[in-house]
Amino acid sequence: MLLKRLLTILFMSGIVQQAFADQSITISSPDNNIQLGILHRTNGDIVYRVFYKGKKAIEPSGLGMKLKNPELSLLKFDLLAIDSSVTDETWKPVWGEVNSIRNNYKQIVLKLADRSGSGIQVQVIFRIFNDGVGFRYLFPAQTKLNHFIIADELTQIAVTGDHNAFWIPGDYDTNEYGYYNSSLSKIDASGGGFAQEIHAKTFFDNNAVQTPLMMKSADGLYINLHEAALLNYPAMNLVLDKSSFIFTSHLVPDAVGNKAYLQAPFATPWRTIIVSDKATEILASKLILNLNEPSKVADATAWVKPQKMVGVWWEMHVGKSSWDYSGGQVGSQQSTKVPHGATTANVKRYIDFAATHGIQGVLVEGWNTGWEDWFGQWKEDVFDFVTPYPDFNVKELQQYAASKGVKIIMHHETSGSATNYERWMDTAYRFMNRFGYDAVKTGYVGRIIPRGEHHDGQWMVRHYERVAAKTAQHHIMVDAHEPVRPTGLHRTYPNWLASEAARGNEFNAWSVGNMPDHEAILPFTRLMGGPMDYTPGIFKIKMNHYNADKKEQVHTTLTKQLALYVTMYSPLQMAADLPENYEARMDAFQFIKDVAVDWDDSRMLEAEPGDYVIISRKAKGSNNWFVGAITDENARNFSTSLSFLDTDKKYVATIYRDADNAHWKDNPEAYVIEKFLVDAKTILKLKLAPGGGSAVSLIPARAEEIKLIKKYK
Repeated sequence: MLLKRLLTILFMSGIVQQAFADQSITISSPDNNIQLGILHRTNGDIVYRVFYKGKKAIEPSGLGMKLKNPELSLLKFDLLAIDSSVTDETWKPVWGEVNSIRNNYKQIVLKLADRSGSGIQVQVIFRIFNDGVGFRYLFPAQTKLNHFIIADELTQIAVTGDHNAFWIPGDYDTNEYGYYNSSLSKIDASGGGFAQEIHAKTFFDNNAVQTPLMMKSADGLYINLHEAALLNYPAMNLVLDKSSFIFTSHLVPDAVGNKAYLQAPFATPWRTIIVSDKATEILASKLILNLNEPSKVADATAWVKPQKMVGVWWEMHVGKSSWDYSGGQVGSQQSTKVPHGATTANVKRYIDFAATHGIQGVLVEGWNTGWEDWFGQWKEDVFDFVTPYPDFNVKELQQYAASKGVKIIMHHETSGSATNYERWMDTAYRFMNRFGYDAVKTGYVGRIIPRGEHHDGQWMVRHYERVAAKTAQHHIMVDAHEPVRPTGLHRTYPNWLASEAARGNEFNAWSVGNMPDHEAILPFTRLMGGPMDYTPGIFKIKMNHYNADKKEQVHTTLTKQLALYVTMYSPLQMAADLPENYEARMDAFQFIKDVAVDWDDSRMLEAEPGDYVIISRKAKGSNNWFVGAITDENARNFSTSLSFLDTDKKYVATIYRDADNAHWKDNPEAYVIEKFLVDAKTILKLKLAPGGGSAVSLIPARAEEIKLIKKYK
């Protein structure tokens, strides 16, 4: 409290003495590596800038809002007061990459009044962490008007030059793009490529990109731009002015072009700037989580359970079976008839496999009526979420799964009709409670109903939160597909285990696929906001295994698929391939059985966006560690220290690595498994094939293993 009062006195004193001059504030992060400068100019502008270890990270950037009701641009302000505070606390997530998180920041609150005489007051809140800066606008209760229509947000983020960037186009309805890697000046959403595969693209500006945006400057700074705590507000895209390298925020509009409808008091999401001179520190950042509110689910630890799953899913993507009862393959580029996948007998086969191998869940897609005419129809009432097909016996499968100690995971495809889903939610969740389902995978493929709304607009952002809150009331966990990109809300709703919200593994089954660098980009982009249901674990890499005419394939080696369980964090991980493909390679499947999904500790060992990622993680409540190492299309060699291990223990390292002649394209399924005795002094040599990876389990050695297993050299 003393520090807060002293800072307030200092800043206010400066304002009084400089009433006719620019007023500036400089504040440093707790470790002094980041400096935030805030300037109130005599003309009423508010600008900020960011330095990292003395280097410019963000040039002077403006702040403001554009209102439609009242019709006004809030750009010129009188500075009424400044408040400051310091927070240093530790909190424990219900699940996560670490067992505790430090929330340490300095806060500055600018209390502003619109200079035009409208009487509108606004606050801008800055929080400065060791790993970056977050800021948001807060509209307190007003003396005149408390209802606002937001026309746009005028936030600027000015970078220092033509940085190297990893980006996808600004699109209101999908994030399912392969990432482009280019200088900022080369951003152009009209460039084709991956964009041509998206059926619902809604580009509004060829210079616009989505967040999270990952950049690297010429002087070696890694800069990540995103947002945190996206609630009751549209998602933010960024439009680049290539002449000045200034990004300006652009909010996703509604059906009539407005951005948001708000009632004071209200706050926008946080705009986040994470910065470091080490790529690994970007991956380790918890800034976005720290900017979200604590859990609203009071008893979450009692019933929210991270888990692995198998399921009736990949077989539809590879054309072996269908979602719909008639055997059609709507939307999957397959014209021939194939068997229905979600039959009682087939689901029992997956349940048996899961029970045998200690996998907790079985996802079943295509179990309910409506799949014959769901895709791209813009129909409101396709699914009712409670009526099974005749060959799916709900009660029999409930009893069978329970007898095996396995949970069936529900699937709710909405076909974009969120209004229909909201009408059915209570009924559908009671149905799930009745038949023992405690997790649901939701889907939002297609154009949104209400008509004219977008996946990333305010209406749908509110819908996703309503789903998270309603499922929490029913003790149901959620895995959302085709939603807005995550912004750390899994802290507030820990039952929201994972989302897709990016180009997942299924694209490899029926399109040009995901290029070998894709999984080395995602941790720096999409995963900055939260866990992804990427569906790793594909063992049959080439799709001609299912159809001799198919040329598609997964663009990784088999052991890279194993490593993704460590590098692509999610508390809900799918062993996505078919049981028979795992049964043919049970030695490699052992890693999927062993690897954890909830962690006490995570170490980002080595990384470079788009090139490689090496991460080690310690399983929750255990001394077991797991390492994942992945590369892009280039072969790489690493010497990785195991110094994170307990110094007084020896471990059995089981190394799943690419064979010497492995290659993602020419020989993707060649692998070697080796066992060695290691300790904290061991330097592990990892050899990754092009498009390859290595997965390592590190289990404390038993006495007999110390005698029998040879030491690593």
